[in-house]
Amino acid sequence: MACCKSLVALLVLLLQSFTPPVLTEATKTTSLPLANTTRDKVRCVKRERNALLTFKQSLTDPSGRLASWVGSECCIWKGVYCDIQTGNVIRLDLNDRSDNCYWKKMDSLTTGNSSCLGGNISPALLELHYLEYLDLGGNDFKGLATPTFLGSLENLRYLNLTLSSLIGVPPSLGNLSNLEYLSLHAYAYPYDTVERGWVKDLSWVSSLSSLRYLHLSHVNLSLAKHWLESFNKLQSLEILDSQNSSLRYLPYSLPKWNMTSLSYLYLSGNNFDNPVLPKWFSNATTIEELDIGYNNIKGPISSIEWGKLCNLRELRIMHNKINGDISQVIEGLSSCSNKTIEVLGLRSNEMTGELPNSLGNLKKLRIFSICMNMITGTIPTTIEHLSGLQTLDLGENQLKGDLPESIFSFSDLIELRISTNALEGNLSENHFARLHQLKVLTLSCLGNFVVNLSSEWIPPFSLIHVELRACGLGPKFPSWLETQKQLRIVILSNSSISDPIPPWLWVMCSQLHWLDLSGNQIGGTLPRLVNFPTSFDSTVEFFVSYRYGVVVDLSSNRFHGLLPLWPNVTHLNLANNLFSGSIPLNIGHVMTKLQVLDLSGNAFTGSIPYSITRAKQLLRLDLSDNHLSGKIPDWWYSLHQLQVIDLSGNNLSGRIPPSICSPPSLFWLRLSSNNLSGEVPNSLRNCRNLLALDIGGNKINGTIPKWFAESLLSLQMLRMTDNKIGGHIPTQLCHLPNLQLLYLSRNNLIGSIPSCLGSLKLLKSVKSYKWVPNYYYFNYVFTSKMELIKKGTKMTYTFTLEQVNLIDLSCNNLIGEIPSEITNLSALGTLNLSWNQLSGRIPEDIGRMQILETLDLSSNHLSGSIPLSMASITSLSHLNLSHNNLHGPIPTTNQFATFTDPSCFEGNPELCGKPLMKDCPQAKKNETDRKFEEDDDEQEIRLFFLMGAGVGFVLSFLVTFISLMKKKSWAYWCFHVMEEVGERIIMCFLAFVTCLNRIFSIRRIRSIY
Repeated sequence: MACCKSLVALLVLLLQSFTPPVLTEATKTTSLPLANTTRDKVRCVKRERNALLTFKQSLTDPSGRLASWVGSECCIWKGVYCDIQTGNVIRLDLNDRSDNCYWKKMDSLTTGNSSCLGGNISPALLELHYLEYLDLGGNDFKGLATPTFLGSLENLRYLNLTLSSLIGVPPSLGNLSNLEYLSLHAYAYPYDTVERGWVKDLSWVSSLSSLRYLHLSHVNLSLAKHWLESFNKLQSLEILDSQNSSLRYLPYSLPKWNMTSLSYLYLSGNNFDNPVLPKWFSNATTIEELDIGYNNIKGPISSIEWGKLCNLRELRIMHNKINGDISQVIEGLSSCSNKTIEVLGLRSNEMTGELPNSLGNLKKLRIFSICMNMITGTIPTTIEHLSGLQTLDLGENQLKGDLPESIFSFSDLIELRISTNALEGNLSENHFARLHQLKVLTLSCLGNFVVNLSSEWIPPFSLIHVELRACGLGPKFPSWLETQKQLRIVILSNSSISDPIPPWLWVMCSQLHWLDLSGNQIGGTLPRLVNFPTSFDSTVEFFVSYRYGVVVDLSSNRFHGLLPLWPNVTHLNLANNLFSGSIPLNIGHVMTKLQVLDLSGNAFTGSIPYSITRAKQLLRLDLSDNHLSGKIPDWWYSLHQLQVIDLSGNNLSGRIPPSICSPPSLFWLRLSSNNLSGEVPNSLRNCRNLLALDIGGNKINGTIPKWFAESLLSLQMLRMTDNKIGGHIPTQLCHLPNLQLLYLSRNNLIGSIPSCLGSLKLLKSVKSYKWVPNYYYFNYVFTSKMELIKKGTKMTYTFTLEQVNLIDLSCNNLIGEIPSEITNLSALGTLNLSWNQLSGRIPEDIGRMQILETLDLSSNHLSGSIPLSMASITSLSHLNLSHNNLHGPIPTTNQFATFTDPSCFEGNPELCGKPLMKDCPQAKKNETDRKFEEDDDEQEIRLFFLMGAGVGFVLSFLVTFISLMKKKSWAYWCFHVMEEVGERIIMCFLAFVTCLNRIFSIRRIRSIY
């Protein structure tokens, strides 16, 4: 995946720029007296020289990195270090630090030769008996298994195989008892998916008693169940890095915490099953950096005693589902005497509460990120004490009140993100006067929050990322952005801009990576794309003018005629504007780095350009709601990274092409509201990761494929409305475990409603997870969209689509009764079975569907009375039972009191009562009202009887007891009578048993004879 590769590439560069303390220390400890220069008179050991030459012969070296490995003095060879006194090789450093090898593996090396070493790793290294340091990182061994003989290099103290495309971790490494540094960072694209490289057992790690640094990120540890127990035996361990390792088991507690030296713990990006915020974090009191982000961890923030973690400098738990009051973590950390915390990253969780005043006590805080939570209240004024803040990220919460003026005095501030809150205030140019270091600014103007920036303003900063949503910047394009020469990301959505895209923004083509101008009134046509340099000389000016007809004015950087489009842009969003004309035919040739292309909601015409196939990294393609025509092209084979295709709302015709499911990661396919024809193609079987399939509003015929349940097991939303699909509803649909939306209305379906629909798992209980891929990237650049009819109104659902649980089978030819099993769907929100030929009664237990908001059973042949249980569905807000054969009184209690529109019940001649004009006869009083009245009377009578009986019993008992205590003769007489009565009862019981015995004896004798 190109996106993943790019993200990992960025991560790798960040990791390479970060030198952990233990890495520096490990390098020092292994840097014993060395020699590899001609000034040192060190004689190479012949046996070791021969071993190195044998090792070299097994390698491939296309760039000649080992060209110096000639002659007899191996101690001066590149990467070879010897002990000055003995001449033994103690260090072999062949790490490729040029990054060329890595970028070649990522298919991004454009110039120069790769400096990768490859081939095989010869066991001749075993002849280097004194080897303490071995670094083969950054090379490309193309999925070779990590050699097991490395575990026999018993003097090794440093072993680095990072990014070497070796797979697997041999347990023999547990023999290296002197090892202090072990790095097996195994991102080995495309070999990292090979199952034979997955680690099943980590028990060998506990033997590495000297280990201080352990780096296992991107090593697949999904089969290692007791990984933490193994690591917990390493008392010397200082850094544990197991990010993106597919770990599945996260214990909640540990019997004893033994990693008493641990300072750095990185566990982000794993796949924990049912993870809960671990309690054992409270015992890790030596931790300085803790990163457990992107793990889907749940549980309250109070699970950890934050007041114990007083050495904590950096805390990152973002992108989880941790809940609870945010003040608990802030007040806990502020209770420490030393208050070391510098980074507090809590973004994208489910935390609530208000920011406490104790926030001001964390005076060393540099990064404070709490965006995408549910934090309420105001920003405390004590934030003025955090003068060293570099990142303040409060966006997408529910904060209110004024934005403290003190924030704009933080001269070190680099990132200011406060969008999507309920803040108030009026920001002007003066507020930004002291923010000279600002690089990222994100604001959204909602409610009483206003931003006033004049076009002539010259900012004191140079932004890289600007995001101003709904801030009413128009109608003119904000010209002050022209002064921002380092811009990479520009987001000016819903800003009332009607100006054309200014020429200076086209000139930024070489630097711009992200452009979002959606939701404005920008019109015109996109120019034919020209890819030429932005720094011109007279030659280029003449060439461009002659070849492309572009008038280039070098003095003002203004272009007339054809314009270049941004060749480095990865995200282009021009949705919901007034653009017209055709999509440039060579858009993919020029914009080869595109990952997101969203041109939806405009007036583009013509066909879909073939050049889009050149954008190999494309993840999302949205051309919906335009006037595109022609056939859907059949060239999807080449777009391997594509995850979202939305071509709905156009004039496309023909059949669904066979290759459209070729992208293996495709999870969203929307082709609705076109003129597509033919049957549902078998090629859709290949969409095995599909979450949503929307082909409604076309002319598709045939039947619903039975193989949906075999191949599309991930499917959660199926929309096939407004087609010509016939046949029965296949029972196989009931086996889709994640189906939450089934929309088959306005087709030619026949037969009965399958009773097994009542077993749809996801509709039987309220779901507690998001169906959109669970990572921040798609939450930010992709908004789900689907057109549905709910509560009788056609609406386009976006952000709330994941909350819609719906079954709509209306406008077909279905017959038979409504299956009673459908009342098992207690999480269903909308049920529409109208305009069919259904008969029989409405299920009596329909009241079990307590979350039902919309129920439409109109225009059928249903009979019987309205079930009394329906009155208990308190969430029901839209009801239509019209044009059936229902009879009897309409209930008037509970929810039915809100249905005052007669059209909900008309067309049922035998129905009576409000809101219809037909009154029910007095003798036939409303059964529901009578039932409720009888129930109320019965309850009152029962209550009075029980109260009277209770009082009477207590009084009788007290009178009898007191009398017997006063008169002993009465007590003797009473007990005597009770004794006689008891004896008589016993005698009668014995006589009765004797009689029964005789009767049964007589019957047995008769049966014998």
